[in-house]
Amino acid sequence: MAPVKVFGPAQSTNVARVLLCLEEVGAEYEVVNIDFVAMEHKSPEHLKRNPFGQIPAFQDGDLYLFESRAIGKYILRKYKTREADLLREGNLREAAMVDVWTEVETHQYNPAISPIVYECIINPAMRGIPTNQKVVDESMEKLKKVLEVYETRLSQSAYLAGDFVSFADLNHFPYTFYFMATPYASLFDSYPHVKAWWERLMARPSVKKLAAGMAPQKA
Repeated sequence: MAPVKVFGPAQSTNVARVLLCLEEVGAEYEVVNIDFVAMEHKSPEHLKRNPFGQIPAFQDGDLYLFESRAIGKYILRKYKTREADLLREGNLREAAMVDVWTEVETHQYNPAISPIVYECIINPAMRGIPTNQKVVDESMEKLKKVLEVYETRLSQSAYLAGDFVSFADLNHFPYTFYFMATPYASLFDSYPHVKAWWERLMARPSVKKLAAGMAPQKA
């Protein structure tokens, strides 16, 4: 069987989310780079994979998917094993908690942390745009409020959905990884349970492998 294909640079946060799921389940895959400078993401060929001209896109035989969280769920369902059960769909209560904290990451955590990563790393390094400190400061205040909720939750369980790692936790990896390369990484020191949770995630073999290939430069 041919390996699945992931279209987009591995350093992309959304591509990394997909690759992390593949690594967790031990699936064979191929990363097909998309050249943004050459506008490959807007080419007719890529628009067939992702009609919005974005990354990632995903191919499994004649099936094409886009949207990283949807791709991640597909991967975790297809390759689910007793050891790699990251959606917990066999347990209604646990699956509900995975869904809750996946939504929290999407609607609360990501909107607070991602502008900091863009302003400190992506815009200066890739776009030649200086950091907008006002955006950073406002986002830091939002992130602090979110982390207060996380601190309470993670004082009750080792991971977000319970005492088991899940898709909800994995979703936090890409932006948090890059956030830790900004001058604001020490923020996590103020939230000991959050910091311990992050260290547990970083110790996972799948995360270590991806992190080695992403290696951002500190702003």
